[in-house]
Amino acid sequence: MSHKVYNWQLNRKMEYKYPESRPKKQAAWIFDTNKCIACQTCTFACKNAWTAGKGQEYMWWNNVETKPWGFYPLGWDVRLLEKLGPQDWSGWKYKGKTIFESAGFGEEVLGWHPEENDYLYPNLGEDEVSSAIKDKDYIKIPHQPWMFYLQRICNHCTYPACVAACSRKAIYKREEDGIVLIDQKRCRGYQECIKACPYKKTFFRELTGKSEKCIACYPGVEGNSPAKERIQTQCVINCIGKIRLFGFKSRYDEAREDNPFDYLIHIKKVALPLYPQFGLEPNVYYIPPINVPDKFNLQLFGPGALKAVEYYRRASLDKKLIGILMLMGSTDKITRSFKVEGDIEKGSVTGYDEQGKEIVKVPLKEPIYIRKEFDEERNVRRFSVT
Repeated sequence: MSHKVYNWQLNRKMEYKYPESRPKKQAAWIFDTNKCIACQTCTFACKNAWTAGKGQEYMWWNNVETKPWGFYPLGWDVRLLEKLGPQDWSGWKYKGKTIFESAGFGEEVLGWHPEENDYLYPNLGEDEVSSAIKDKDYIKIPHQPWMFYLQRICNHCTYPACVAACSRKAIYKREEDGIVLIDQKRCRGYQECIKACPYKKTFFRELTGKSEKCIACYPGVEGNSPAKERIQTQCVINCIGKIRLFGFKSRYDEAREDNPFDYLIHIKKVALPLYPQFGLEPNVYYIPPINVPDKFNLQLFGPGALKAVEYYRRASLDKKLIGILMLMGSTDKITRSFKVEGDIEKGSVTGYDEQGKEIVKVPLKEPIYIRKEFDEERNVRRFSVT
C-alpha cells in the first residue's frame, strides 16, 4: 500500500510507503562546493569518531569525491540514473517518476546492491578532470576541462528509501529532529536498505550482521557534548575550508528569513538538494559549483541550479548571503538565527542559539594583516615560502 505525500522539491505529490509525517524541526546541512579543497579532514573526523572498529574498515559515512569521475561506491549514481531512465522537469515541477514510483512488482524502491569490489577504491578519480587538457588551453569560466569536489553524507531524507525498504521497521526517522537511525536490536541484516538508498550511505557490517549508517552525531546535537552544549556534527566542526553548516530548517511553507537554512534553501534557493528527482526530499543542500557546465549542474541539483550559480556569483550584492557564508566554520555551536549589521566593508554577522543568546559574531569581510619583513619585537626576519 502506498500513500500520496507532498514533495516540495518536486513541486508535486508522489507515492511513498508511509503517510507524510514531517518532524518538528528538520536537521539539515549546507555544503558550499566552491570552497572545498578535498583535504578529507571531514572524512577522517567522521572515521575516527564512528567507524574505527572491526568490520567498519570500508565504511566511509562521510566522503568527498571528485566529479565527474569519482564514485564511492563505484557508480553509485550513474547506475541508478541508468535504471531510472530519462525523466522530465516542467519548470520547477518534476514530471518524471521517482525511485518509489518506478519500483518493479513486489519492490518498494527502485535500487541496486553494490558488489564487494565496488567499495575498494574510495578515492577513485580524485582530482581527475572531465577531459584531456589540450595544447594552448587557458582557463575560462566555466572551465573547459573541469572537475569539482562533492561532499557526501547520509541525507537524513524526509522520505527515506531505507525506511521504505526495511521490512523489519528497524530504521526510523526521529520526530523531534528528523535524524534517521537504525535500531540495532531490530535489524537482521537483510540489506534491503543498502539496495534501496540511492546515495548508498547505508553499510553492512559482517562482524555483527547488521546495517549501519551516519547518525548525524546526535549525542552532540542533543547537547550531550563534554561542555553540555548543542554542537554541530564532526564533519562540520572539523572542516578546514569552512564550507559546511549544520542546523535545523523549517517546513517549506513556514520559512523564516532569520534562519540561515531557510534563507539559503527556501527563500533565496541558492542551496539545493542532490538528485531531487529521486524523490527522497534529501536534507543535505549544496551551493552548486560555478565552474562546471550547466547541464551537469542541472542533472545533479535540479532546475534551480542555474539561478543558484548566478546568485552566488553576485554574492556581494546580498549581505545576508555573505553573512551566512562567514558563519560557516566560525563556531561549533548550532546557530538557530542570525542578524547582519552594517555594510559589507565594515559590517558584521551575529549568530544566536535557540534561546536567542549570542554565540558568535564575525566581520562580513575578513581582515587582512600584512606582517612586516622584520619583526622588531622578536628581532627576526620573515621570509615568504610561497
